[in-house]
Amino acid sequence: MRINGQCHCGNVAYVLEWPHEGLEIPARACECTFCTKHGGVWTSHPSAALRVGIQAPAFVSLYAFGTRTATFHVCARCGAVPLVTSDIAGHRYAVVNVNTFDNADVLQINRTAANFDTEPTAARLERRTRNWIRDVCFD
Repeated sequence: MRINGQCHCGNVAYVLEWPHEGLEIPARACECTFCTKHGGVWTSHPSAALRVGIQAPAFVSLYAFGTRTATFHVCARCGAVPLVTSDIAGHRYAVVNVNTFDNADVLQINRTAANFDTEPTAARLERRTRNWIRDVCFD
């Protein structure tokens, strides 16, 4: 299933090739202060493919906090955060914000709360390599 998404102004857009048509899309509503304030509800699947296009790179702010193992791609024009990447052992992984989907059926999205504040860094990186999108390309 192809899901299109973008920030509010369209500066950061993506195409997510979801591996299973018609199945529920799990989404984690992160309870950290950044995600709470920015509406971060993240999904990923290790077999998905993500293609990201940025119209004006100068208007994308990259933000890392806490363990500094993830980079939040924030549109400086509209303030939306459509995706997060994590570079682990020379490979880029990603999650996308379901609140930036354009054409997905919201009834397919299963939102659950998630809190990773106490997760050790090594466990966090291992979880990302296991669960996050592995096929990530910036055009």
